[in-house]
Amino acid sequence: MTELAGKNVLVVGATGALGSRIAHRLVAMGATVVLTGTDRARLDALEVPGARFVVDLADGADAVVALANEAVGGIDGVVVAAGVVAFGPASGLDPATLARLFAVNATGPIALIAAALPLLAESAAEGRAPFVVTISGLVAESPAAGMAAYSASKGALAVFVRAASREARRSGIRLLDARPGHTETGLATRAIAGTAPAFPAGLDPDAVAERIVAAITGDEKDLPSTAF
Repeated sequence: MTELAGKNVLVVGATGALGSRIAHRLVAMGATVVLTGTDRARLDALEVPGARFVVDLADGADAVVALANEAVGGIDGVVVAAGVVAFGPASGLDPATLARLFAVNATGPIALIAAALPLLAESAAEGRAPFVVTISGLVAESPAAGMAAYSASKGALAVFVRAASREARRSGIRLLDARPGHTETGLATRAIAGTAPAFPAGLDPDAVAERIVAAITGDEKDLPSTAF
C-alpha cells in the first residue's frame, strides 16, 4: 500500500468536480497538495489547503512543474484532472476546436508528465513511491460518434501513459490512467463547441474520486472503465 502522508502532490485541474474531490481526499490522507486551475476565483473558493496557481496546460507545462516544485520542495505525485470537451460531427470540426482539445487533453498533459518525471525519479530514489494519475475516460476505450476529436484527444493521452508507464517503472515511478464512464461533473454543459446529446445518468463524481484515490493507495497500475 502507498501511504500518502507527507507526500507532495500536484493536482492539475483542481477546480473541476473530480479534481477538487481528489485533492480533498489526498489532503485528508496527509498529503500536501499544489492546486492549479484556469480561474482564480474558483481556485480561491476551494476548501482545500494548499498552494494555488492559475495556469493553462496549453501555455506550457514546464512552468507548472517548476511552480509546484518551488512551492513544496519536491513532487511525489501528479494528478491530471483538467479537460475540455466538444461535440459535433467530424465533418464540421473547426481547426481551433481541434487544437484546443489536444492542447488541454493530450499535448499539455503529456508535456507536463515529461517535465515532472525527473522530479518523480528523485522521489523514487528516496523511496517515496511516486505516481502519476491521468483521467482519459471511457472514450479512450470506446470512441463515441459525435465526439470523434474529443475521443481522439483522450485516446492519445491514454496511449502515451500506457507506453510511458513501461519506461517509468524502471525508475520506480507508477503511471496510472483512469477511464470512468460518463460522470456527472457538469463538463458536458461547458463544451467548447457543439451541444451534448442526452446522456443517461452518469456516475457519481464522489464515487469516481474515491475509486481513483483507492487505486493510488492500492498500488494499482490501470483503471479501465470496468473498474467503475
